[in-house]
Amino acid sequence: MSHDDFQIEPIPGLPEHLPQGEEILWQGRPNIWALTKDALNFRWVMGYFALLAGWRFVSAIDMMPAARAAAISTPFLIMGAIVGALLMITAVIQARCTVYTITNKRVAMRIGAALTVTLNIPFSQLENAALGLTKRGQGNIALMTKGDTRFSFLVLWPHARPWQFARTQPCLRAIDDAQQVADILASAAQSSITKQTVKTQAAQPDFAHSHPQAS
Repeated sequence: MSHDDFQIEPIPGLPEHLPQGEEILWQGRPNIWALTKDALNFRWVMGYFALLAGWRFVSAIDMMPAARAAAISTPFLIMGAIVGALLMITAVIQARCTVYTITNKRVAMRIGAALTVTLNIPFSQLENAALGLTKRGQGNIALMTKGDTRFSFLVLWPHARPWQFARTQPCLRAIDDAQQVADILASAAQSSITKQTVKTQAAQPDFAHSHPQAS
């Protein structure tokens, strides 16, 4: 019998129904191959094992026939293939368990394979966002939050901006059409903040008309 760990979600990627007035503008998940290269450093790992195999071959070629030298270098390539396969499997699982959501009021991130969590980042708590693009249009959108909001890098990984440990930044990793998604996020955040400012100003009493007349 098939089992879906997320079938209890009323909306895919969200733990509950949207409040009145909130709507989904975009949903997506990481591109598997881009996540493998970007977050899991697939090319560097494969290059490392290829370097080991090459070093082993060059070291042995002076002492034995080329076929023999190649044979004793092969285990490094086999180990590299196994590690590469494990990285791909990790990326598939991470991508399958991840849903990024942008609404007209917040960014939500359902992440985690073994421990699933959903982060909700209202636009009012969003200080800035940084876009990193590749030539193929894929990229990352890192979210910088205001105030004392803190996130654990280990809990977020790989959905965190690389090398930002002191102030961990949640990150929409390896998404397709990243520029378009960034434009949606910027427009929604600006609109939400503008509306909130207008509401705040409208809620302030007009003291110019509330002072009692002197008798």
